[in-house]
Amino acid sequence: MIKLIDQIGQEHIFENTPKRIVSLVPSQTELLCDLGLEEQIVGVTKFCVHPFYLKEIKEVIGGTKQVHIDKIKALQPDIIIANKEENTFEIFEELKGICPIWVTDIVSLDDNNQMINDFGVLFNRRTDAKKWIDKIKFAQKDFMNFVKDKPVYDVAYFIWRNPFMVAGNNTFINELLKINKFSNIYANREERYPEIIINRIKLDGDPELVFLSSEPYPFKEEHAFEIGRHTHHGKTIFVDGEMFSWYGTRVVKAFEYFKIIHSRL
Repeated sequence: MIKLIDQIGQEHIFENTPKRIVSLVPSQTELLCDLGLEEQIVGVTKFCVHPFYLKEIKEVIGGTKQVHIDKIKALQPDIIIANKEENTFEIFEELKGICPIWVTDIVSLDDNNQMINDFGVLFNRRTDAKKWIDKIKFAQKDFMNFVKDKPVYDVAYFIWRNPFMVAGNNTFINELLKINKFSNIYANREERYPEIIINRIKLDGDPELVFLSSEPYPFKEEHAFEIGRHTHHGKTIFVDGEMFSWYGTRVVKAFEYFKIIHSRL
C-alpha cells in the first residue's frame, strides 16, 4: 500500500503502484520519461513536446486548460498527474471519479525536488528520483558559484502581449530570476502574472534587462522594438521559456542555459 500527500494537501492511498498514467503537464511528462516511466504513460497533452516523439505514440487528450474527458476515461488511467497552475479547478472537477488526481504546486526548487521525490515513491522509481535530485543540486551549487560575483540587474520578464503580462512574485519564473541575481521589478505586485501598461514601465522600475519569453507567447523582433522604446536603456533579450518556467528534470539544462544568458550581458 502507498499512502502519500500531494502538494495541495490531498491524501492519496494506492493498493498498488499506479501503472497507467495520464499527464496533463508538459514538464512533468518529461520528468516521468526521465524517471523511466515512458511505457506507463498512456495519455499526454498536445503541448507535451519532450521527448519529441511522444505525441506520436501516446493518446493526445487535449491541452492543459481543456481536455477531452471521454478520451481520458477510455484510457482507464490509474492516476492523472496535474498541476495547480497549469491546469484548472474546472478540469479537476470534471475528472473527479475517473481515478486519483495527483496535483503538484511548484514555486521553489525545494518544491521541485519534493515533486521528484514524490514521483519516485509513487511509481517505485526511488533510485532514479534520487539521481535526478542529486544532479539538480550539483548543477545548482555549480551555478551559484558561477553567479556569485555577477552584478544584480533589474529585469522584467514578459510572458504575453495584448494585454502585456509579466511574471510576478510567487512564481517559479521569479524563483529562477532570483537565483540568477535578476531583480524582478514586478515582484512587488500581488498578482502572480500581472497585466501591465507598457508606457508606464519606466515608472514601474525601468528595467535594465527585458526578457521576452518564447512561450506561452511567441515574441518577435517587432515586439522587442515596441517594448524597448518605452524603457530608458533596457536591453531586450529573447529567452527560452522552457528554461525559466519548466520544472522537473529540465532544471539541470536550465542552469547551463543561464550561463549562456550571462555571457550575453
